[in-house]
Amino acid sequence: MSRLKIITILFISVLLPGVPIYGADIMSYFNKGNDYFNEGNYEMAIKEYTKAISIDSQFMDAYYNRGLAYYKKGKYDEAIADFGKAIGSSSNNAEIYHFRALAYYKKGNYNKTIEDETRAISINPKFADAYHNRGISYAKKGRYEDAIEDYNKAIAVRPGFTEAYFSRGVAYARRAAADFKKACDMGIPVACENLKQVSAE
Repeated sequence: MSRLKIITILFISVLLPGVPIYGADIMSYFNKGNDYFNEGNYEMAIKEYTKAISIDSQFMDAYYNRGLAYYKKGKYDEAIADFGKAIGSSSNNAEIYHFRALAYYKKGNYNKTIEDETRAISINPKFADAYHNRGISYAKKGRYEDAIEDYNKAIAVRPGFTEAYFSRGVAYARRAAADFKKACDMGIPVACENLKQVSAE
């Protein structure tokens, strides 16, 4: 799984093209929220981000960071809603789709997880964590071939991705178990023995 990364914004007093300008009050709330987040005080972070949003309901970075804080609190519905707000203004940001996918995964909604990770990958084809998480979701649905393909892609992008190697090993074992079971059901005794061995591991 990915490490959560909040967005930080420096207070800017000179107008720059394409850069939103926020007042000192809203930035004070936003930066306090970031400080609380980094301290692991997610409840207070949520309160500060909410204050910033109450001043400007279009402050999308505050929605994104609040979504991360909700995620850390296990409030996945709230996280999904905030990430959805952030996506509305930044549909080309792969990380927002990825973190919303993680929240969907926590809720057991693997179809939505796959959908969001696919969007993340379409934006950033070298997003190893997105491949890995989509692979895990495929595996949860019993689609081991698709899972293995995604683990392969994650490892190709990040050769030292230990979790992807482990997940791929699990997928190989479960795929083998499914084949052994079919063969066992068809009356091949050795397949039944192999099924017992794989299932016991």
